[in-house]
Amino acid sequence: MTRRLAQVAKKVGVSEATVSRVLNGKPGVSESTRQSVLTALDVLGYERPTQLRGERARLVGLVLPELQNPIFPAFAEVIGAALAQQGLTPVLCTQTKGGVSEADYVDLLLQQQVSGVVFAGGLFAQADAPHEHYRQLAERDIPVVLINASIAGLDFPCVACDDAVAVEQAWRHLASLGHERIGLVLGPSDHVPSHRKLEAARVVARRAGEELPEEFVARSMFSLEGGQAAAARLLERGVTGIVCASDPLALGAIRAVRRRGLTVPGDVSVVGYDDSAFMNCTEPPLSTVRQPIEAMGRAAVELLCAQLQGARSHPGELLFEPELVLRGSTAPPPAG
Repeated sequence: MTRRLAQVAKKVGVSEATVSRVLNGKPGVSESTRQSVLTALDVLGYERPTQLRGERARLVGLVLPELQNPIFPAFAEVIGAALAQQGLTPVLCTQTKGGVSEADYVDLLLQQQVSGVVFAGGLFAQADAPHEHYRQLAERDIPVVLINASIAGLDFPCVACDDAVAVEQAWRHLASLGHERIGLVLGPSDHVPSHRKLEAARVVARRAGEELPEEFVARSMFSLEGGQAAAARLLERGVTGIVCASDPLALGAIRAVRRRGLTVPGDVSVVGYDDSAFMNCTEPPLSTVRQPIEAMGRAAVELLCAQLQGARSHPGELLFEPELVLRGSTAPPPAG
C-alpha cells in the first residue's frame, strides 16, 4: 500500500496524504485532484478501491490499425493533444500482426472503465469483418467516435474525409493532363472508404462519357508491397495514370513503375491519398490528396466530449473536404 501511495503521489505531484484521502473517500480534496489521482491509479495498473469502481476513468481508448502508415501516428498526435486539453488521458492501442486483436483491446479498455473510445481506422471500415465488440460498447453505453467510415446498424458519430471529392480531384487532375487510361489501386472489396472511392471514380468516368473498365481497378492490402503488386497488374493493362487509396500504396506503385524500366512521371503518373509525413521528400515528391487531419482529429474529440457531457444525439457522419496537393509525380502522358 505504501509503495502504491508513493507511486501515485509522484505521478500526480501531490502528497501521499492527499492520495490516501482520495482512496478513502474523505473530504478536503478538489475534484480535479481527485480525478487526477483516480486516473493515475488506472494508468499505473492499480485497482480502484471498491467504493470508487463504479466511476469511469478519465481514460479514452485510441485504437489504431497500425503505425507503419504515417497517417495513423499523425491522427494519434492530434487526438492525444486534444484529449489532454480536455483533461482526458489517451490509451494507445495498436494492432500488430499476430498480436492483440481489436476485440481484445476493447475488453481491456472496458476492464479499465474507460470514458470512451476513438477508433481511427479498424475493422469497422470492413463490412465483412466481425463487429461484435462495437456492439458491446454500444450496449454498455460507452461513448465512441469513428474516423473515416461508419458502421451500418450502430449509431456512432463519425468523422470522415470525403472520399468522393478526393477521387474526383485526383481523377480530374490526371484527365486534365491528358491521361485517358486511368487505373485505381484500392483496399479490399469490403473496405468502405475504398468502395466509396470506386463509386466516385465510376461517376466521374460516366460524366466524361466513359465507363471505368473493371480491369483498371486493382485491390490490395494497405502496404507498399501490396501497392506494388496491384500497380504491376494495372501497368500490364496499359494504364498511364494511377490513383491510389493511400500514400504507401502510391509509393508501391512508383516502385512497380520503376521495376518495369519506366519512369514517374515521364511514363506513368501516380497520385496518393493522405499527404502523410515526408511525401514531399520522396523522389519524385508525391502528388497526393491531403486529409485535413488537424480538423478531423479535433472534431472527433469534440464529438466524444459531447457524449461524455450527456448528449444523446449527434450529427451522424461529418464529411471534411480534402485538398489536392500537386508535386512531381504527375505529368502529361507520353506522346503517342
